[in-house]
Amino acid sequence: MFLGHYGLAFGVKKAAPQISLLTLFVAVEFVDIIWPVMLLLGIEKVRIAPGITEVTPFEFIHYPFTHSLLMGVVWGAVVGLFYWLFKKDLKSAVIVGLAVLSHWFLDFIVHVPDLPLTPFGSEKVGLGAWNSMPLTLFIEAVIFLSGVYLYAKNTEPVSKKGTWSLWILVIFFMLTNTFNMFGPPPSDSIPTLFASFVVLQVIVLALAVWVDRNRKVKS
Repeated sequence: MFLGHYGLAFGVKKAAPQISLLTLFVAVEFVDIIWPVMLLLGIEKVRIAPGITEVTPFEFIHYPFTHSLLMGVVWGAVVGLFYWLFKKDLKSAVIVGLAVLSHWFLDFIVHVPDLPLTPFGSEKVGLGAWNSMPLTLFIEAVIFLSGVYLYAKNTEPVSKKGTWSLWILVIFFMLTNTFNMFGPPPSDSIPTLFASFVVLQVIVLALAVWVDRNRKVKS
């Protein structure tokens, strides 16, 4: 899942206006941010296998330290704790931690049974929505557009940049998702995959900062 994670981050802003959009983006994508590092270090493994699902060519062979349910809980607790140490806001820290954990549950909807429950066992789960392109597009669109709607309804621009920055961010997400789903398979070179993920995250997080600076929560 790609758009769904960010859609959730947009939507959470309504319940937690004090948390920046940048922080929410990092939280919902935290395990995907550290996953390429794990690949580069050879700790986790992925293979490009076009046709393995209708939506994505990624075959996730081994990624229990980033994408197991138990480690989702651990990472959520760690990130939430760090947020609390800096902000001293327990409610927001809990929300940030839950946002990290949400990644596993949204992935559970779309992944084939390749998501580990723990780093130690062999049981893997997943509902497999990626086996259907129309179903995946519907699920992602509903979550993403709902989140963007809630965000736009509960924030307002402080300048013209506040309007255009949000539109540019949303359009960038939609174009990237379209390319991911309908474009050519990615390179099977781990360094190349790592570089592409880093570039994507840098662009997304930079756009989030731009939006944060030019929009505010409605009073």
